[in-house]
Amino acid sequence: MTRILVVDDEPQILRALRVNLVARHYEVEVAPDGGSALRAAADRPPDLVILDLGLPDLDGVDVIHGLRGWTAVPIIVLSGRDGGQDKIEALDAGADDYVTKPFGLDELLARVRAVTRRAGAQEAEPARVEIGGHVVDLAGKTISGDVRLTPTEWHILELLVRHPGKLVSQRQILTEVWGAAFVKETNYLRQYMGQLRRKLERDPARPAHLITEPGMGYRFTP
Repeated sequence: MTRILVVDDEPQILRALRVNLVARHYEVEVAPDGGSALRAAADRPPDLVILDLGLPDLDGVDVIHGLRGWTAVPIIVLSGRDGGQDKIEALDAGADDYVTKPFGLDELLARVRAVTRRAGAQEAEPARVEIGGHVVDLAGKTISGDVRLTPTEWHILELLVRHPGKLVSQRQILTEVWGAAFVKETNYLRQYMGQLRRKLERDPARPAHLITEPGMGYRFTP
């Protein structure tokens, strides 16, 4: 049974999530603050963490850093903050996805299912994926239909494809592809994503696989 640790300082949210997750056959533990969350995770490591950013004792980003010091457990962030920068910091710290408050329960449950599927399949990374009718061979670095990618395009594509369904932040891509000095050069990224879509998507103007999350990053949807 998948074990979920829910961290939030709002008792009504903790109750609602516990009831709904248990009804769907998840094992649930709750924590009202960051300190108790870190202790609970250390005592009984969860399979998934649902984490509010606005906690009374620690910032949610600090909790993510604390977890990432020893575990790769998937983390879904709940954020009631208006600014997108907080979400970017959470993703850069190691969160796997985010949901903005107020959120619909169906959306959160869908994110839970998605990240648990990804975690279960993480050990067996795909050797081949299909994008827009093209078969991408990651090991051989070939694409059907005689599609050619530059080394930079391959690097970006691999970052996305090796994390299917996961939001990969602009900062992460820019840092890994160009280096830390280029974290603000988002125009580079937009240009290369446009090139990838023109080469791989059936309709580059309405991409089905290489998805933009405005102001946040990009997501590969199989």
